[in-house]
Amino acid sequence: MAEIPKQQSTEPPVPVLPTKAEYAPLTQEADSELVPQGPADGQKSKSKSKSKNTASLRRGAKDSAPIRTKAAREIKTVFTVSTAERYNLSLLRLILPPGSRMLPMPDDGFEEAIWIPKWGGGEAFVFKNGSYVCWGLDEEVALRFGKEVISSVRGVEIDPLRKTETEELDFVADPTEKTRLQGDLIILGGSSTEDNLLARYSFSQALARSSALSALESSLDHYLLSTSGLADTLAAHGHPNMRRKDLIRKMGELLKFRQGLNLNRENFGETPDFYWAEPQLEGYFDSVSRALEIRHRMRVVNDKITYAAETQETLRQLLTDSSAHSMELVIIALIAVEVVLAFIREGPELVHKALDMFGTAEEPNARESESES
Repeated sequence: MAEIPKQQSTEPPVPVLPTKAEYAPLTQEADSELVPQGPADGQKSKSKSKSKNTASLRRGAKDSAPIRTKAAREIKTVFTVSTAERYNLSLLRLILPPGSRMLPMPDDGFEEAIWIPKWGGGEAFVFKNGSYVCWGLDEEVALRFGKEVISSVRGVEIDPLRKTETEELDFVADPTEKTRLQGDLIILGGSSTEDNLLARYSFSQALARSSALSALESSLDHYLLSTSGLADTLAAHGHPNMRRKDLIRKMGELLKFRQGLNLNRENFGETPDFYWAEPQLEGYFDSVSRALEIRHRMRVVNDKITYAAETQETLRQLLTDSSAHSMELVIIALIAVEVVLAFIREGPELVHKALDMFGTAEEPNARESESES
């Protein structure tokens, strides 16, 4: 593989790494001490939402039919779960079993995930973006992994999601085939070597990114639902029936969505830097990203955010105009009150002066009338 310039790692020292011969094949059973137990007493399971984004993969199911027929008994599941906006991997790695390690290359500064080679008869990749991917585990065991490993340490899950997002895909390990995504089936060629490990990592990162995007899509849909009544209220009553502070808070939430989609380190639209020097791994990553339509979904999310932002800007302008009109009425009322108070305060004196002026004007007229007579 191409070498990448080394950088100083900021993570704590990693555990002693296994040799290549010790890498766990996907079919290897977990050690007895690593076999997952049932959930702890009183531990509540999060509600989960199964993503429908793999529907685009299912449309290509006919492409994988020959492989599925050939290796029907060997097909296993890749199960992806998103439970938070991001994970604190530095904290999580302190409680992981021996053999766990950072991937893809901790010595080169690319530390995006933790690889757990043995857990419940399969393996798991835990990513910083709040998602983990389990190979060879069914849904029940994969969700149990999240409860017993990730959720067992306070602070690992940063900004937990309201609903757990999940995605499911199939894979098969066949030494006679080339590693690739064919239709809706991941095919792992060769043995469980370092190269095969990084191939699984590449597929996993694309799946984790799709699941994290699904979580963002669900949160945005929930947000849009909470503001969907504003247009009807405006049409019925002529005003949004919302305080300026509440509207600004909603606009802040919207900006947070856009920041999470476009500006954070896990930018959904860009290929991670690690793949620049690894074209084969980049091909694995891009194949899943294209199949799951990540770029198209990003554009849809951005369009929704833009529409919501324009709507709220219109409402904000209406509130501004309403406030300006109210302020004008207040100013007019204050001027009227000032005039009344001034008249009350200065009224007698003004009347006296007016009478004096009227009397002064009458005296010459009286003298003229006397002289004529």
